Amino acid sequence: MSENSQRTMGRDAQRTNILAAKLVAETVRTTLGPKGMDKMLVDSLGDIIVTNDGVTILQEMQIEHPAAKMIVEVAKTQEKEVGDGTTTAVILAGELLKNAESLLEKEIHPTMVAKGYRMAAEKAHEILNTIAEDITIKDTATLKNIAMTAMTGKGAEVAKENLSELIVTAVKQVTDIQDNELSIDSENIKLEKKIGAGIEDSELIQGIILDKEKVHPAMPRRIENPKIALLDIAVEIKDTETDAKIQITDPSQLQGFLDMEDKMLKSMVEKIINSGANVVFCQKGIDDVAQHYLAKKGIYAARRIKKSDMEKLSRATGAVIISNLDDLTPKDLGSAGLVEEKKISDEDMTYVTECKKAKAVTLLIRGGTQHVVDEVERAIKDAIGDISASLKEGKVVAGAGAAEVEVARGLRKFANSLSGREQLAVLAFADAMEVIPITLAENAGLDPIDMLTEIKAAHDKGQKWAGLDVFSGKITDAWKRGVIEPLKIKTQAIKSASEVAELILRIDDVLASSGKSAGPAMPHGGMPGMGME
Repeated sequence: MSENSQRTMGRDAQRTNILAAKLVAETVRTTLGPKGMDKMLVDSLGDIIVTNDGVTILQEMQIEHPAAKMIVEVAKTQEKEVGDGTTTAVILAGELLKNAESLLEKEIHPTMVAKGYRMAAEKAHEILNTIAEDITIKDTATLKNIAMTAMTGKGAEVAKENLSELIVTAVKQVTDIQDNELSIDSENIKLEKKIGAGIEDSELIQGIILDKEKVHPAMPRRIENPKIALLDIAVEIKDTETDAKIQITDPSQLQGFLDMEDKMLKSMVEKIINSGANVVFCQKGIDDVAQHYLAKKGIYAARRIKKSDMEKLSRATGAVIISNLDDLTPKDLGSAGLVEEKKISDEDMTYVTECKKAKAVTLLIRGGTQHVVDEVERAIKDAIGDISASLKEGKVVAGAGAAEVEVARGLRKFANSLSGREQLAVLAFADAMEVIPITLAENAGLDPIDMLTEIKAAHDKGQKWAGLDVFSGKITDAWKRGVIEPLKIKTQAIKSASEVAELILRIDDVLASSGKSAGPAMPHGGMPGMGME
């Protein structure tokens, strides 16, 4: 080993790794639940993010410790798979490692703890699948409750009733059903942010909003019942593929050259006109001369549209994206109720609205400042992810700590059927599950022990959806209160948290080379290096 390398072995390595993981969990713990607080993150450039979204917080922090980075991966996986529940997953991972530490101090071997955790995670999945309720795309009221649960405690909470309605409508519209199989691509819900007005003024557009203006001032601002052409080619003269030199010996030749260019552009515009199109969206450029000819014919055109927006326009209007103007026919054109240019917050935008059977829609998010709009967008993404996950799995559970307490209860019964040291690990896993209701109570300023005892007593009486109402400080039926979450949030959080806990527990030797992060990241028995940008 090189002289600058550091080596941490045995219990020291385990202690340092567990401490790092616990600190990451502590960082986001106060953001959980309806009474969770926000974090303000300021990077080296002075840019500010105000959020209580677990994965956003952890991604913005410049975490150096390798074990802490593993916990951040848990949040990223949760975000990719479900889109919500990142804080839950991280807190759970931290608690599993904290409980494992006390088992290690009792001289229980780390592989025994890891084995017990693996058994407990499998059992937890069984319990969750048993208690989960079915849901279909027709259960609009339940879907709205899922969206509202996702937004409670976030910046969007003030308008959650209105937003949940918009989100459910949007998800239903972009859902494809084939052979009773649901496929939901949330990319087809375009989120367009604009500062101004209030959060409650956000709206759902049956079509697409483009951050583009018409290319020529003489073009009409508004076209009703448009025929829309989508072009993936430039309406301009191409440069030659190789370096070419054109020699002109006579001024009339230069004029002929320019006339030919003009004629070619006119021919391209005529092909568009002949197809019957009166709105053109072009992914590439439109020449000034072509703009003039299009404007003369009363055609609305916008250029340099993003590829993703072109695909959404195709799904919304039914138009085919054309790569060769010779192929453009009336059949390839899309339709909408209205295309118009509108000014929003001093910016000209193109609205393509009133699309019948639109398979791509736009949610226009409004808010007083950039930070508000950004946080509302994160809350809406969580809600869209939750509804999508609920519909794909077809199963949901109640929130408010109810599902976790029920799982813990089932795991304790399961532990009684085991003999051997794994039993202690399963019991430690059951205790870790209860960190969610405990944290909800702490963040609401309630006594966590009293609250947990009351919830457990209600579950022992057979009330499987008994959870904590953080607003009244009482135990309530979370299902009846409309606190509903997708089953996938819970199963994915347990899966990711238990796997990363097992992985960290099995590490008993850390070799750190003298890279830039080795110094602060690997102190002997000290605090792990964690910093913020």
